[in-house]
Amino acid sequence: MKIEAFGVEQWMNEWETKCAYNVAETCVESITVKELLELAGVSEQKMTADLLDKKLTYGWIEGSTKVRELIAGLYQKQTPENILTTHGCIGANMLVHETLVEPGDHVISVIPTYQQHYSIPESFGAHIETLRLKPEHGFLPDLNELRAMVKPHTKLICINNPNNPTGALMDEKLLRDICEIARSVGAWVLCDEVYRGLTQDDVYSPSVADLYERGISTGSMSKVFSLAGLRFGWIAAPRTLIEAVLHHRDYNTISVGMLDEYFTEIALGAKDKILARNRQIIRENLQILDEWVKSEPRASYVKPKAGTTAFVKIDTVLSSHEFCERLVKEKGVMFTPGSALHTEGYVRIGYANNKEVLKKGLALTSEFLKEIP
Repeated sequence: MKIEAFGVEQWMNEWETKCAYNVAETCVESITVKELLELAGVSEQKMTADLLDKKLTYGWIEGSTKVRELIAGLYQKQTPENILTTHGCIGANMLVHETLVEPGDHVISVIPTYQQHYSIPESFGAHIETLRLKPEHGFLPDLNELRAMVKPHTKLICINNPNNPTGALMDEKLLRDICEIARSVGAWVLCDEVYRGLTQDDVYSPSVADLYERGISTGSMSKVFSLAGLRFGWIAAPRTLIEAVLHHRDYNTISVGMLDEYFTEIALGAKDKILARNRQIIRENLQILDEWVKSEPRASYVKPKAGTTAFVKIDTVLSSHEFCERLVKEKGVMFTPGSALHTEGYVRIGYANNKEVLKKGLALTSEFLKEIP
């Protein structure tokens, strides 16, 4: 199987350990085990006793009933039978694509988005059409364009809500309209919802798994819950699809790690406290980014409504890759070039980490912009 190089991941692998100011990170600032226990009200003594007594077997193959109940609680209409645990959201997305997509299938994906959603089905021999998200539409899908793309044999429509990299947020009406377009031809809708819950307003955005009988939601502990080190994700979908996914999962997962599941259960039990912490971080940090964009004449953007990233247009003759490479080499500041997301002229900024790193990184970027054409 031939597949296009994963632009974002290759860029991150190249530079995230070499930069001084990482303003490309997409997770809300990670929490320590100690911080997690404090948020959850679990003593270190209890955790130690739990772990010392735990036999390190495969554990629950589909995920424990308890953890799937907690994940189902993030939705309105899901039950533990509709939930399947995976190795991160990246594993969830991969499993959905390899379960549904066959050579010759017609698949539609928005772009820019996480590259899995068009490169993986293309590698399986599917016919891919991409729906370009435009700033003049607030980086939201144009329904007329989507209707024109859909064919009687369309198998899958891939969306991302909140969107990575733009931070655009589809409301329930728009999601229902997309689902209705999919329903007209019997297509599945896969919504990568890995940032779901990280909003600038006090709302928990709806999920396609709750809105459509062929809606599939993928998520993880990485972004919303600041626990990327667990590598723990899930699929929420109709049971018929879950059973089909299980056939593929047997070949590449078997089960998630028992220790990952243990800490996930603790975190989901304290989800409201973690979410409150993380919403405060993204709201305060977005204000910092917004003030910088307003004061920087060579930067502009559609202000994000959710998530942890912003897609910022930079006025320069340099390509986005050259701009970002020079920025990290000359100033130590790491952004992600838009070219890694197949969108030239932009950089992706992750604003949900350390506040002082963000401030310093943006200040150095302004210095850099004064030095380049």
